[in-house]
Amino acid sequence: MIQRIVVTGTDTGIGKTVFSAGLANLLDANYWKPIQAGLEGETDSQVVARLSGLSSDRILPELYRFRTPASPHHSAEIDEVRIDADSLDVPNAGGRPLVIEGAGGLMVPLSGGTLYIDVFERWRLPVVLCASTALGTINHSLLSIEALRKRQIDILGVAFVGERSSEAESAVCEIGRVRWLGRLPRLTPLTPDALQSAFKASFRRDDFKP
Repeated sequence: MIQRIVVTGTDTGIGKTVFSAGLANLLDANYWKPIQAGLEGETDSQVVARLSGLSSDRILPELYRFRTPASPHHSAEIDEVRIDADSLDVPNAGGRPLVIEGAGGLMVPLSGGTLYIDVFERWRLPVVLCASTALGTINHSLLSIEALRKRQIDILGVAFVGERSSEAESAVCEIGRVRWLGRLPRLTPLTPDALQSAFKASFRRDDFKP
């Protein structure tokens, strides 16, 4: 079975893109960001390409690209475009594993009353939840886990990003009854070599099997 994994987060700015770059490299996977909101500077796909070492053909094109860095539904409104959530179908990754990165958290609106979690529910793909180790992570993580379970979406586990916080990490995994996949420290400088070394030291490839 070809691995197809959704990477989501408890909030925006958690570190999903850097994690996705590391995961794509670890799994020798292709990468897809369905909706890109914000085109100034590097896009998430460009960041992943730079940090993962994947060739350009391994970065699948976004379905929607909006100028403004905001919630997808708002960015779409500014660009006078309507996101057709039903058009968000998982592309063919050419026989390779595929890492799919969402936008923001689970309850990010796309159009009308449709949220990103509604699309994840339709896809029925396993999810990795990225969570910060900062204060507040227990509440945000457990709410996200509860929302995924309510939709009967398979949770592969939680990947933490940030400085070590063993109490918070244990609480999330024990109370939420989810696997601790590992913790990716904040890297300075953030380079491809540093990310790949840290990722291989922090995560096991087998833990991402469905």
